[in-house]
Amino acid sequence: MSLEIIPVEGIGVVSPGDDLLTILTDALRPHHPLSGDVVVVTHKIVSKAEGQVVAIEGDPEEFKQKLVESEAVSIVRRRGDLIIAETRHGFICANAGVDRSNAAPDTMILLPEDPDRSARRLKHRFDHEFGVDLAVIISDTFGRPWRRGLTDVAIGLAGMRPILDLKGTRDWSGYELDVTEISVADELASAADLVMGKASGIPTALIRGYQYEPGEGQAADLVRPPSEDLFR
Repeated sequence: MSLEIIPVEGIGVVSPGDDLLTILTDALRPHHPLSGDVVVVTHKIVSKAEGQVVAIEGDPEEFKQKLVESEAVSIVRRRGDLIIAETRHGFICANAGVDRSNAAPDTMILLPEDPDRSARRLKHRFDHEFGVDLAVIISDTFGRPWRRGLTDVAIGLAGMRPILDLKGTRDWSGYELDVTEISVADELASAADLVMGKASGIPTALIRGYQYEPGEGQAADLVRPPSEDLFR
């Protein structure tokens, strides 16, 4: 298997109310999307287009703290001005996903209201426009509890199963696997970030060559239920 990760350029600045479906369709057209391709879109442009942008009022840090608390359904940990919170989507992340990076001056960006729904809308448009059957991932940057550094993960998904379940299969030496589940959606999101970056102005990538399992999966399937969480 060979994998091609293509940065999708020419998208430009996205603002609230912009027709993101048309913007991304036009940007993808020169790449001639194929059935089986995966389109990875950073959540920032989805949030902006959907109006998930808040104007800062008063002191930015105080406003951010209040905004984070309003976006969180629970606060998991605090350390200084850092808050680890659970969002209404079920994500455990820094500051409930509230972010100032790549935001217009004096604004903050929230997570999309329903990233899986946003991914389904994009997939429907791409499939119709290009006559294909592809997958869409909406990504965001998360930290990890036991490792340094950030990586991108899937917070929205359409057209593929997010997890490759290897339970019951055998490894190269013949041992049967009984717990192995691979989060392929997160791996694809992270791979796409290698060509998008954090400061490149390229918010979308096209991945070609990965043989994912098609289906009605959603990124919500990746959220570990509290009953399985050993650290809360």
